[in-house]
Amino acid sequence: MSGEQSPSAQHPLRGNRKFQLLWIGSTASALGTQLSALAYPLLVLALTGSPGMAGLVGGVGFAATLVLSLPAGVWVDRWDRRRVLLSCEAVRSLAIATVAVAIVMDRLTLTHLIAVAAVNGAASALFVPAREVAIRSVVPPEQLAAAYAQEHVRIHGATLVGPPLGGWLFGLGRVVPFVADAVSYAVSLVAIALARVPRRVEGASATVTGRTMRSDIAEAARWLWNQRLLRAICVLAMAVNLGAGMLSLPTIVLIQERGGDSTVIGIVMAGAGVGGLLGSMVANRIARLLPINHLLLAVCAVDALLLLGMTAPLGPYWPGVVMLLTALIAPALSIPLQVQIAQQTPPEMMARVQSLLGVTISAITPVAPIVGGFLTEGVGATWAIVVGAAMFAVCSLVGLASPTLRRGVEDPKQDSLVTAEK
Repeated sequence: MSGEQSPSAQHPLRGNRKFQLLWIGSTASALGTQLSALAYPLLVLALTGSPGMAGLVGGVGFAATLVLSLPAGVWVDRWDRRRVLLSCEAVRSLAIATVAVAIVMDRLTLTHLIAVAAVNGAASALFVPAREVAIRSVVPPEQLAAAYAQEHVRIHGATLVGPPLGGWLFGLGRVVPFVADAVSYAVSLVAIALARVPRRVEGASATVTGRTMRSDIAEAARWLWNQRLLRAICVLAMAVNLGAGMLSLPTIVLIQERGGDSTVIGIVMAGAGVGGLLGSMVANRIARLLPINHLLLAVCAVDALLLLGMTAPLGPYWPGVVMLLTALIAPALSIPLQVQIAQQTPPEMMARVQSLLGVTISAITPVAPIVGGFLTEGVGATWAIVVGAAMFAVCSLVGLASPTLRRGVEDPKQDSLVTAEK
């Protein structure tokens, strides 16, 4: 990268009209999604009385996203990105609107809900990489860290506000949260239209003649595998995600063992959301202290100590303090990682790389609570948390033993990897 900044990089991110429009639309969309995330199972339970059917509807949406993620990455790299974004939001808004109409007309069926979940899952598979490419196309490199920090505020804010608001709206009427969700997608559509994101990333080639989907996916996979430092960081970050994901169930059981009821559990679990929201606001300051490879090792070591501290017999609310602190430092790692991926990935394969990473993380996600559940059942909640702490400690030691993660820079061409945060 040259030292000369683009004109847009010389102004604060808040003056980046295109990004701010995208962010406003996505904030509305994320809030609507969180509303319906709680309303969906409540609606299925009211319709069928079956928790299994409620789980099935959620599982269908997740499966549709997972199955289509890799093809979606190829299509987004080939197609008009603005049209993809607009089409996805239009489809999701209309799909949710049909649920609202069916509720009002008392014609809602389980088949209808499953179909809508599948459609929304498929649209999400396309929307997520397309939006990632859109961010990269409207935000100059110097503003990426601030942009992703603002993205984390959106995500954590919606996660905190959405579920309780969704429950309250469902109490007002079954149709209300679905109307709100449909409107939220419409707001996102208008914001995308006003932002007028580039149809293709500058430098990306639209030439796909003679290329198959398999060859396009393989090309992105080879590129990602050949980035030794990025590959090492991503692998260790996925191990960290696995360790973090397995701790939810033993934490709940630990709170119960200390006399906490469902209200206490809810308050403690909210600590992670509060920590993530606050961490998003200070992540860039923390990330400037260390290059990302050293930051990853430091986060692993600190998390190991914090989790060991969670086992201290200090009452049912104490785990909430630990969860807040661990969530506070998490964005300081995830935001620089997002910046690094965005800056390194060639524009013509950015959607494919994002989809590959998304599929890998999604494949790990369901494993974590299973591991946590069996550990808790086998050795108890306290020792399950100790095992989690040990996993973080091992990640830190493995990273220290890796020359790639220790040095951070393999050759002069990769020097930008450890100086992306300035």
